[in-house]
Amino acid sequence: MKILIIGGSGTISTAVTARLTLQADAEVFVLNRGKRNDDLSLACETEAKRLGLVLKLPVFVKGDSKDETGLKSIVDSLLSKGERFDAVADFIAFTKEDVERDMRIFSEKTRQYIFIGSASAYHKPLGDYRITEGTSLANPFWKYSRDKIACEDVLMSAYRTESFPVTIVRPSHTYGERSVPLGLHGAKGSWQIVRRMMEGKPVIIHGDGTSLWTITHNRDFARAFCGLVCNAKAIGEAVQITGDESLTWNQIYGCIASAVGVPLNAVHMSSEFLTLAGKLPVSGTPVYDFEGTLIGDKANTVVFDNTKLKRLVNGFYSEIRFEDGVRETVRNILAHPELQTSDPDFDLWCDKLIEAQSRFLDFLQNA
Repeated sequence: MKILIIGGSGTISTAVTARLTLQADAEVFVLNRGKRNDDLSLACETEAKRLGLVLKLPVFVKGDSKDETGLKSIVDSLLSKGERFDAVADFIAFTKEDVERDMRIFSEKTRQYIFIGSASAYHKPLGDYRITEGTSLANPFWKYSRDKIACEDVLMSAYRTESFPVTIVRPSHTYGERSVPLGLHGAKGSWQIVRRMMEGKPVIIHGDGTSLWTITHNRDFARAFCGLVCNAKAIGEAVQITGDESLTWNQIYGCIASAVGVPLNAVHMSSEFLTLAGKLPVSGTPVYDFEGTLIGDKANTVVFDNTKLKRLVNGFYSEIRFEDGVRETVRNILAHPELQTSDPDFDLWCDKLIEAQSRFLDFLQNA
């Protein structure tokens, strides 16, 4: 199999690239700007050791996927005359213009084009917490989701009218070894919340923490994704890839606190209040836009029905329980200081919101 991966170094795509590359019959090319290829090589080495396989690395090709002329030239250089890729997966296509460019380049150059959509595109507010691929797509709260929907519309229209060989994959909240999954964090990622837990400070959980959410480990995602690559039955299909385990947000934060070795000290605030508070500077702290990520996504209870995925990938099921996966993630973060990016602005924002809520409750009690 000759496979081209565009991007390849994100949370999802790193795990996919490592697993695909190690397949005996796979020749994998990774096209990106080359900024994290050392991390990607390390991921391949780690996965090879974990699976007991001989190490293989992908062929790294430096380029800018947004440069259509340059991308076309690179693609032509990788293919012999009349040859096609068996699959192309673009992990950094986010807009209609991105996929239209890809279609112009790959329409005669690949047997399968895999677009990475998003489970956040499913209809909000939800009519039913049980999500299948047939659930309608509409998200008025998050432009990111609407852009992904527009990409799907373009690609499926091309499949119906021109037989463009698209497979749409819809991930939900996927995590790996570099960051813990949270409902709420600042611009610099999740470490500051882990640090708050370690320091005994309260952490904010949206809502009352009892809504259900689905977390997927990136190695589980990669196993499922690889089963869709060069899978003729997946052409023209949209397939969601998520874990089989649904947890409350209280349980998710509790597992993270347990992995750190501390009790969870949680403060609950409504998603609507957090969204409003994020838009208002609090004594010099930055403005945060939580409307899409909360109201348009994580504030909703969702349980994914993976029947279609299991049918296409021979009874696939997720192997990594969140409790185990997040413990591995925390160990890795604590062992690598470069993953511990502090965010004092968000820390201050949390402190001030928690203090304001506490003062208001005191006022009500003493009124």
